Amino acid sequence: MSEYNGKIIECKRFPSPNPNVELTELTYLSNGLKVKGMLAVPKYVQTSDGFLYLRGGIKNVGKVRPARIAQFAQEGFIVFAPYYRGNQGGEGNEDFAGDDREDAFAAFQLLQSHPEVKHIHIFGFSRGGVMALLTGIQFPEAASLVTWGGVSDMSLTYTERKDLRRMMKRVIGGTPAKFPERYQSRTPLYQLEKLAVPVLVIHGVQDHNVSIEHAYRLERRLKELQKSVESWYFPEFTHYFPPAINRKVVQDAAKWMKRLSKRW
Repeated sequence: MSEYNGKIIECKRFPSPNPNVELTELTYLSNGLKVKGMLAVPKYVQTSDGFLYLRGGIKNVGKVRPARIAQFAQEGFIVFAPYYRGNQGGEGNEDFAGDDREDAFAAFQLLQSHPEVKHIHIFGFSRGGVMALLTGIQFPEAASLVTWGGVSDMSLTYTERKDLRRMMKRVIGGTPAKFPERYQSRTPLYQLEKLAVPVLVIHGVQDHNVSIEHAYRLERRLKELQKSVESWYFPEFTHYFPPAINRKVVQDAAKWMKRLSKRW
């Protein structure tokens, strides 16, 4: 990784949907590329907790929503959410947990350089679950890791999501049958021996975007390795939780993360 990873080269104020949270769009360096992301800082809460928000999807599907990261900032976190390379004016091309994982790594370093941040929590939603796990492996000093509706196995995603196969073949460069190593390199299940970060798994059992099997495989492997893992499964919900439940789970997850900050 470049010594300049995470260096901020441009800041631009962004209208906030929450009066208690200040938003700034940042341009930062990731292995020589200028990548963009959004920083959310609570105005009236002093905090030393950083929060790396890793979104799902690809390109304009699943892009960072200001209201969502403001929701976590409202809970007392300094939140940074990378858009990933090639998006919203950033350089390079997003490649679905390939080289674009470096954008998550550099974003973690950006939070490390923030003068008020002492502890960093990693959060991944949907495809961001893979990005979160890869980042947690890279940075054992992280305080905690949450994967919500998160992918844990790229080959399983290819099998389950017929609507994504064309994109995955184009971006990854083939199928799991022809190029298993390309899918395995994007699948953190094969690297969990290196993970030292406590993990919280949140998943709706009726999820048809990312099946519950992803959560089961992750939990099972972490337990086999005697890693710290807690799972919250919601039998009645899909990939998206009802607003009131969503808010409650966000609050509960924030409390879980903050408890882990205290172990440092």
